[in-house]
Amino acid sequence: MLETDSLTIRFGGHAAVDGVTCAFQPGTLTSIVGPNGAGKTTYFNLISGQLPATSGKVRLHGQDITGLAAPRRSRLGLGRAFQLTNLFPNLTALENVRLAVQVRRGNSLDLLSRLRGHRELIDQAHEHLTAVSLADRAETVAATLPHGDQRKLEVGVLMALNPQVYLFDEPTAGMSIDEVPVILNLIRRLKQDPSKVILLVEHKMDVV
Repeated sequence: MLETDSLTIRFGGHAAVDGVTCAFQPGTLTSIVGPNGAGKTTYFNLISGQLPATSGKVRLHGQDITGLAAPRRSRLGLGRAFQLTNLFPNLTALENVRLAVQVRRGNSLDLLSRLRGHRELIDQAHEHLTAVSLADRAETVAATLPHGDQRKLEVGVLMALNPQVYLFDEPTAGMSIDEVPVILNLIRRLKQDPSKVILLVEHKMDVV
């Protein structure tokens, strides 16, 4: 489903990712491990389109997507959870997830008027919030959520987008020990779907 072929990026004379060739099959979870600074997140940035490759290829379902921008790759089925949270900070938890549901369905992005009447979208958003244990925080503005809840919300947004490839970049970073099982159980649940690819960047081996 997803391949990188001799994928490389150089910053000046330094190769941060050097000729990585991998193939990832549906129904698998692959952990990319290593210490801080090893290039794990940079590799994810190349796959998801946040950084342009110096050389090499990224393919999704055999299609060369190396030259595509990140939003286009997302629409083709690449979903990314960042090491640092990537949310709409001034929207509520429900609005963040509801937007993702709406984008997935291909509806127009009229935030303040049309969305209020879309009960089905709201119900689906509530289901995703429940899955990440945030049902009681639905009306809380994302920026005011504790860091651990922001991480859970980002996973909820990613689940609402329903990508074919899930890219989790240290999904438990900054979370308390009692919050970590929520994220790990969500990833376990996603792993049961034989049509999905899951990539996990991590340096904590107990999480892996």
